[in-house]
Amino acid sequence: MGFKLQTTDIEGLLILEPAVFGDERGYFMETYSEKAFAEIGLDMHFVQDNLSYSRKGILRGLHFQAPPSAQGKLVSVVKGHVLDVAVDIRKGSPTYGKHAMVHLSDENHKLFYIPPGFAHGFLVISEECYFSYKCTGTYDRGAEGGLMWNDPALGIDWQASNPVISEKDTHYKPFGEFDSPF
Repeated sequence: MGFKLQTTDIEGLLILEPAVFGDERGYFMETYSEKAFAEIGLDMHFVQDNLSYSRKGILRGLHFQAPPSAQGKLVSVVKGHVLDVAVDIRKGSPTYGKHAMVHLSDENHKLFYIPPGFAHGFLVISEECYFSYKCTGTYDRGAEGGLMWNDPALGIDWQASNPVISEKDTHYKPFGEFDSPF
């Protein structure tokens, strides 16, 4: 099988496109293969899978887990469409505070790898969405952190004026007041 690997303008953020085999019955694809990932130079060990369901206009993020509980995430959409965003919060990185945005859907089958050291979020742009996460670390409530999703300093064009966010996401600081743990 295999994966086509695309880099982004931010070191560490990767877009993967799986081989998709389809016919009149539908399609089949691998969403992860340790062997296939190793063949393209990716050595990742996943320990937890998560699935979220959201409706149109829901924005989740921008979230991260601080060290020593930091997580890398391989994310994809099982059903629906999202705008997926990762913000570099690695102190000393030449792209610190910069972001990458990827359109993920059940039609384009793209996967987005976000390593530790990034805040992550997504906006649902379809009527509903099932969103999958493969994580390199387990969830740790005490390590949760985040950034203000609509901070002008980050320059993220979410293409939505009034998304639905959680109460927790209303309390994150703007980037200028943020002290990164990475």
